[in-house]
Amino acid sequence: MQFRDKMDPSWLIGRGKAEEIARKAKDAGADLVIFDQELTPAQLYHLERIMPCKVIDRTQLILDIFAQRAKTREGRYQVELAQLEYLLPRLAGRGRDLSRLGGGIGTRGPGETKLETDRRHIHRRIRDLKRELERVRRHRKLHRDRRRKMEIVQVALVGYTNAGKSTLLNRLTGSDVLSEDRLFATLDPTSRFLRLPSGEQVLLTDTVGFIRRLPHHLVAAFRSTLEQVKEADLLLHVVDASHPEASEQMRAVEQVLQELGAADIPTLTVFNKMDRVAAEMPEEEGTLRISAFSDEDLERLKQAIDQALHREQVCGSAEFPVTRGEWIAALYRNAEVVRSEVSGVTVRIDFRLPLRRFRRLSKEVKEHIRVSSD
Repeated sequence: MQFRDKMDPSWLIGRGKAEEIARKAKDAGADLVIFDQELTPAQLYHLERIMPCKVIDRTQLILDIFAQRAKTREGRYQVELAQLEYLLPRLAGRGRDLSRLGGGIGTRGPGETKLETDRRHIHRRIRDLKRELERVRRHRKLHRDRRRKMEIVQVALVGYTNAGKSTLLNRLTGSDVLSEDRLFATLDPTSRFLRLPSGEQVLLTDTVGFIRRLPHHLVAAFRSTLEQVKEADLLLHVVDASHPEASEQMRAVEQVLQELGAADIPTLTVFNKMDRVAAEMPEEEGTLRISAFSDEDLERLKQAIDQALHREQVCGSAEFPVTRGEWIAALYRNAEVVRSEVSGVTVRIDFRLPLRRFRRLSKEVKEHIRVSSD
């Protein structure tokens, strides 16, 4: 680590410190130098010139890990898109081979460099990948619209990478999703139905793990995957209670949720891996402390999900024309009707319903609703 008043625009850490690292890397026989900071193209160019081995930054390391973990076609497309968009501005100076001349049909002739050929190929591949991912996004939207019409309640597991989200999904639903003690074991969202103690069935979705300073290339590439979070009625923010930096990880997740526009979704914070924590910690409102391997704790979690989904209630009254049977039926499906009466050509309904169900009502239905002040 180096403490500076400001980053060096050419070297990040200053030329003297860079040369010191280069000497240490050579003495140690290192084959890789990693900077826990995103390097600009200029910084990467200067560092590679003096280092005796390959140089990568934080973003490239995360992208490489994602590339190893991606299993589905969508996951591979998303990672490749992020890698290409990261690589594009860093092509210049990536070795002497880029200065070789090219030529032939479809090129600008013998004067075109390999660098320009690579750039054109990358731009073409980026367009193809975005087109494919747009198809996936539309497909996911159709699924979400179908779930909304079927009024399926959705609960999303969110949290820092390796907090135990996939393990919780498996334990709660009896599924066999890959869950390993490693970073980014899950890249593709997986959904399974979960029956709550009240008898209600909800769709529980496992999502990609977050990380501090999540590279913006990944946020953009994984847009269709992260949109799953925005559609949830309830978020389970899973925290690794045994991690020494649990508080910082929580703040990182909250920041990503803010960037996604999901910060206002009701959230239940679940401190997982309590079996690894020696000291007893009191539970605060809106939090739960569990171990994913405790059947008793899992039952408590199901109860907490049930309560969280029904905690916030909306009370009010609605007046509909008797001819709009579909609006009346929509309110009856979603709400607990307290009183109903017909007066001439108008139906008046007093009701209460969970806030999450109120949000799902169509705009036309909401226009005829008067919400009580209490």
